[in-house]
Amino acid sequence: MVDKAIIMDESGIVRAATRISHEIIEKNKGVDNLVLIGIQRRGVPLAKMISEKIKGVEGRTVPVGILDITFYRDDLSMLSEHPIINGTEINFSITGKKIVLVDDVIYTGRTVRAAIDALMDIGRPKAIQLAVLIDRGHRELPIRPDYVGKNVPTSKLEVVNVKLYEFDGENAVTISDLEKGISH
Repeated sequence: MVDKAIIMDESGIVRAATRISHEIIEKNKGVDNLVLIGIQRRGVPLAKMISEKIKGVEGRTVPVGILDITFYRDDLSMLSEHPIINGTEINFSITGKKIVLVDDVIYTGRTVRAAIDALMDIGRPKAIQLAVLIDRGHRELPIRPDYVGKNVPTSKLEVVNVKLYEFDGENAVTISDLEKGISH
């Protein structure tokens, strides 16, 4: 897939994570009872980045959990016969907590719906908020993020590529034209 435009470079991603961190602290009046849950895959390093930024401001560590929504997807039967399972790791109770779900891109809203379903099977949080690096529009469900790094109007024939060191060896967000495959 050939990138046709760079939407965010590394410093842009860092600035967005910093701003989102400050907004989370402000909206929640601190970090009491707050946890971050990264949606596998690229939501996880973003959640860790936001947690580090919050620690730098508040001097307290906000726990980070990892959520795999594979079996909660409404398109599971359309994926491969053997879907890749990345695993859920939430080593703390979410019951009564304020959860900030973190993902890289929000598109149709179906991933977030699946994540909420998965969380409800784990416990009963006090509240669930949503932080995304990129909101590209085209929602199919009535889901809206509470914290957005950048709004990027896109065509349905485009793909937003979030590249993070942990998976791609660089931090950047690019846009490219849709080729055969799954859009993001």
